[in-house]
Amino acid sequence: MTTAKITARIDETDSRNFTAFCESVGLSVSSAINIFIKAVLREKRIPFQIEQTSDPFYSPENQTYVLKSVREFREGKGHVHELTGDK
Repeated sequence: MTTAKITARIDETDSRNFTAFCESVGLSVSSAINIFIKAVLREKRIPFQIEQTSDPFYSPENQTYVLKSVREFREGKGHVHELTGDK
């Protein structure tokens, strides 16, 4: 089997922590990365869920905007729009 070298830049602290973790479970960093690559190729996807940690709808800025809009609508400053286009 011919091998190839992959180089990646990562945070120095992450590198130390990852190396320590790998050693603690009896793996080399290279073996851990190879396990990840094999899983990606086998499953044809990243083998874990990648998601945004918070829904932007619930951001403080958006919530302020939504509450302001609701308040204005209740004060009679809003307009009802038909979504279907039927009148």
